[in-house]
Amino acid sequence: MSFTPHFDLIEELKWRGLHHQHIPGIEEALSTEQITGYVGFDPTADSLHIGNLVPIILLVHLQRAGHKPIALVGGATGMVGDPSGKKAERSLLDIDTLNHNLNCQKKQLEKFLRFEGDNAAEMANNYDWFKDFNFLEFIRDIGKHITVNYMLAKDSVKNRIDDGISFTEFSYQLVQGYDFYHLYHNNNCKLQMGGSDQWGNIVTGTELIRRKGGNSAYAITAPLLTKPDGSKFGKSEGGNVWLDKEKTSPFIFYQFWKNQSDAEAERLIKIFTLLDKETIDGLIADHKGNEHLRGLQTRLAQEATRWVHGEEELQKAEYLSGILYSDDVMGNLRNLDESDFLDVFSGADQGSVTEVTGKNIVDVMAESGLTKSKGEAKRAVQANSVAVNREKVTEDYTFSEADLIQHKFILLQKSKKKYFLLTVN
Repeated sequence: MSFTPHFDLIEELKWRGLHHQHIPGIEEALSTEQITGYVGFDPTADSLHIGNLVPIILLVHLQRAGHKPIALVGGATGMVGDPSGKKAERSLLDIDTLNHNLNCQKKQLEKFLRFEGDNAAEMANNYDWFKDFNFLEFIRDIGKHITVNYMLAKDSVKNRIDDGISFTEFSYQLVQGYDFYHLYHNNNCKLQMGGSDQWGNIVTGTELIRRKGGNSAYAITAPLLTKPDGSKFGKSEGGNVWLDKEKTSPFIFYQFWKNQSDAEAERLIKIFTLLDKETIDGLIADHKGNEHLRGLQTRLAQEATRWVHGEEELQKAEYLSGILYSDDVMGNLRNLDESDFLDVFSGADQGSVTEVTGKNIVDVMAESGLTKSKGEAKRAVQANSVAVNREKVTEDYTFSEADLIQHKFILLQKSKKKYFLLTVN
């Protein structure tokens, strides 16, 4: 049966900044047959984070082009630990934690792929084929095909060899290589995709397939994403930006994208949205000269939040984002539940006191840490720059119960745009 792809996958990945390298021959294969390709996900946590969106979107583009994706969760490889990019041995997870993480990640992955139609996605767990594989069988049937010299040449091993690497992590590339071999023979899977740090592990799989009599196995990798300062992409001051809304709220998720620089927004909107090239080029052109409107960042935040959390959560995130600019700011803030209220002020400096009722503004500012001293607080009040719940106050201001929002919060400002969230314990 003839096959016509919906678009050129390699060219699509290149213009989006999602292509690092590939094994030659994949271009022709993608243009002449429906290719099954997979990506593996490491179950080290019970949620994926935005760094994982890159391999996820590789699968999405593969499926959009008319090919068949497999999302592989690593029930077996999670027991071993991937040394790629790691400077030290990782702590091994117990089986209950591992299974919990796998189940959570599986539910998340199912949101992004289509599981019906001619090129329906599949889920796989490599524990299913490793659970009955004994050690002697593995080293006889698999280990003999890959030399130690070949394994030592991989960056994931070379970078750890001086400080020491356990046999467990040393053997990881063989285990991942066998995943590819198994899927090749049982699912007609000819392609593995992943980040550029996975290249060594992936080509171990293609080599194993070749040495055991197979052919036409391919690899595509995407660049590892970093921030402009070289640090790992996907982390904020609070750690990872998670896909689980209980770990990272949709509002915080939305703000992560909204707060990107102009240059980063231009790069990331190609990577993390499914908008076509014409639309993205138009958004970038409209943004030039109107950077103060932050239109590109807003569209990026909208698309990414809708994709991960859905339309309802996007609308809520946008409402919370605009609440400080609404006509009835304090009325709207008082109507929020505590978690949403705290989200709105997640980027604000914070302090706490045990009591405020009957206390003077100068004393509270110093006690809470808003200022370093009472003298500094007094000068700020005298300069007419201090506000309580957005209302300017004078030096003789005394707090009352009416100042408390939700019976425990007060908004302080000593400059117009900078909030300080005071919690009364």
